[in-house]
Amino acid sequence: MTGTTGHEPATDGRRLRRVVGASVVGTALEWYDFFIYGFAVTLVFNELFFVTEDPATGVLVGFATFGVGFAVRPLGGFLFGHLGDRIGRRSTLVLTTLVMGVSTGLIGLLPTYGSIGVAAPILLTVLRMCQGLGAGAEFGGASTLLAEHAPARRRGFFTSFAQTGVQIGLLSGTLVFLLVELLPRQTVLDWAWRIPFWFSFVLIAVALYVRLRVDESPVFQRMAAQRTTVRLPVFDALRRYPRNFLIGIGAHICDTAIVYIYATYSLAYITKSLELPRWVGLTGVVLFGVFVIALQPVYGALSDRIGRRPLNLFGVVFTAAFAFPFFLLLDTREPVLIWVALVVATSFGLAPMIAVQPAFYAELFGARVRYTGFAASREIGAALAGFSPLVAAALVAQAGGRGWLVAVWMIGTAAVSFVAFLLSAEGKDVDITAPDVAGVSPR
Repeated sequence: MTGTTGHEPATDGRRLRRVVGASVVGTALEWYDFFIYGFAVTLVFNELFFVTEDPATGVLVGFATFGVGFAVRPLGGFLFGHLGDRIGRRSTLVLTTLVMGVSTGLIGLLPTYGSIGVAAPILLTVLRMCQGLGAGAEFGGASTLLAEHAPARRRGFFTSFAQTGVQIGLLSGTLVFLLVELLPRQTVLDWAWRIPFWFSFVLIAVALYVRLRVDESPVFQRMAAQRTTVRLPVFDALRRYPRNFLIGIGAHICDTAIVYIYATYSLAYITKSLELPRWVGLTGVVLFGVFVIALQPVYGALSDRIGRRPLNLFGVVFTAAFAFPFFLLLDTREPVLIWVALVVATSFGLAPMIAVQPAFYAELFGARVRYTGFAASREIGAALAGFSPLVAAALVAQAGGRGWLVAVWMIGTAAVSFVAFLLSAEGKDVDITAPDVAGVSPR
């Protein structure tokens, strides 16, 4: 059994690389699954499942079911977080992989509205809820496992790879749909839209193989050996760290809202409101993903030097400042300027926040309740802001097809997270091996 002493989890280089690889592969699978639903809503589901006389209404209904996945994510965070703090981080992550992968693959097997009527969108919504349950625990678990294996002085760098996996999932989903969109439109509607969902069955096998080869967290192993785990980590997390729990909720409002505006709603805005070809938006999201992937370890390493708090504050301030310029660039209808808008917005607003997020949340809670506190607080924030594409679609409709009200919404979400980050204290020097030490309690 691997033990821990002081501030340094005792993980050798080979084991650490294996943990990083498992985190990247696992989160890539989970978020590939989660993101492709959003792409499908924009590109095909309004014609196949949410059939209405007005295509825009079909998109609105589709985005409502997209948001349902966020509504159940806190439940996934509480449920699987409890298991992660009771039976182990790795075992729980294997379970979330199965929940997410199977539910996504089954979406690709569903009959459409034209075959079974209203039962089709109902079944689709149920499977979307299953996706939300898995997603609600995936990121918190993968980040916790990484943080507890990583050397303390490089925790920001190594945990940033959890977010790299998320962006690989986004990029993979975008590329798959971009390839599908090259086929004739009727072929896409007949059967080709199912391919991205079927591919999830293949990814399950890969993710399980990688994750089953990873060692359990040394921090959890020590707690299990010493029998210091707690029976009800949910209640302990809320009782011991109420302030940090609220900070965790607020901290995830802005990045949740804007990532789905950039990666999901922008596709609908570009194709429906601006009436541009689908490839323009999909190409922009691919560029978005490439830049964010490249910047994750850079910002993660920087946070090990200057701290998590400065980068979080910079990210939300830039997001607010760039909200109106973002839509002004989109409204030019020039593909290059649209791509510039997406790259700049994500590189300097979103990327710093999400790169340091795994370390930031891991440092908010003591080891006994870290998985639960991390996953539950973060996913409540996700649930509050996860309907962002639906909100954006409604605001654009209210503004006569323009995006300025969405920019106001983005500034509002940035303000909420700004307050949360302002109230947080720096956590990069926290000892996360301690069972009962709150990582970032303001001093």
